[in-house]
Amino acid sequence: MKKIVITGMGAVTPVGIGVDEYWKNITSGKSGIDTIRSFDPSELAVQIAGEVKGFNPADYLEKDLIRKTDPFMQYAYIAAEEALRQSGVEIVPERTGIIMGTAMAGVATTAFTQDALSGASHKKVGPRFIPKILGNIAASNIAIDYNIQGPSFTVSTACSSGGDAVNIACMYMKAGKADVMLAVGAESVLCPLVIYSLANAKALSRRNDDPSTASRPFDLTRDGFVIGEGGGALVLETEEHALARGAKILGVVEGCGNTCDAHHVTAPHPEGRGAIACMKQALADAELEPSDIGYINAHGTATHKGDSVEVNSIKTIFADTLPYVSSTKGATGHMMGAGGITEVITCVKAIETGTLPPTINHNEPDPECAGIDFVSNTAQQAEISHAMSNAFGFGGQNSSIIVGRYN
Repeated sequence: MKKIVITGMGAVTPVGIGVDEYWKNITSGKSGIDTIRSFDPSELAVQIAGEVKGFNPADYLEKDLIRKTDPFMQYAYIAAEEALRQSGVEIVPERTGIIMGTAMAGVATTAFTQDALSGASHKKVGPRFIPKILGNIAASNIAIDYNIQGPSFTVSTACSSGGDAVNIACMYMKAGKADVMLAVGAESVLCPLVIYSLANAKALSRRNDDPSTASRPFDLTRDGFVIGEGGGALVLETEEHALARGAKILGVVEGCGNTCDAHHVTAPHPEGRGAIACMKQALADAELEPSDIGYINAHGTATHKGDSVEVNSIKTIFADTLPYVSSTKGATGHMMGAGGITEVITCVKAIETGTLPPTINHNEPDPECAGIDFVSNTAQQAEISHAMSNAFGFGGQNSSIIVGRYN
């Protein structure tokens, strides 16, 4: 089978725009969670989120593109631009493709547009509304500007969308349908409609008075996740193609897993059936043993059931060879479709630098999550060669991606 390598990475996150800024802040333990600024949240039970800070789309995009895109599309475009620039790949249109991952696409634009329309005239709905809310238009805008004419799909598997975008991109290259694939994930769902629903489901942290410590993965005092937003992108190539053009190879996608719990639309299987099968599948695809994995970037959203089920699933597979585990969602919040990509980037950087990012706000260990080194609050140094990124979503969707050092 063809080896798939990574030659470019891009990130737009609550702790920094650009991979370098993201990595510097995520490893230093900086929190990107604060009171919501993009609209007035004062009437909401949940008033905090991981928003992209200091973001002015005019600094990155042409005016016409800004007018016709939702923020999640803008994050996708900017992340893709960074990844393509780093890669330096020359686009051969028919042999280059793009897979986009997003959980809820333009839901915030839909909500705010309906709010403006209520009690008003039809003129409040612009002609760009439909293309601004469609998930696939993010990939379309990138494809148009970079003349990407190969395989193009948009994946919506809830919070595993980003990881599944990587998986599908690899499948297409291994099948010989493309030499280069751009895997992108992006999300921006902040609006009262989404917050009300998740808050009423008791899924969100309500620590409005202390936003920076609200997201507490694996901590005894965790009380729900914090919504995050952003975008991530990877340029993936067959090893043969990358070597032929003299590309700098940043890492290897060694294995991918995708499974469904087939249990419940929101709750994980109590014994982690799907998560266990997914991690096993990724290990088999990579032809690796559990003991080969040095670090796991966990899904770790800071929900009670989700965290404990994931920990027990990891223990089931890794047993007495438990790797380091951390959740960067303590810093970024839950970036949904974007997280599946940015957390793979985290794994690549951990291998490259020998630095493991911390799980911030992990101060009171939960007995249900005991026995694992969660890299609590401070980054650790460790030489690793293989790392796994988990992303699990509503509907029982599971994604596991294993990346490794390129030799």
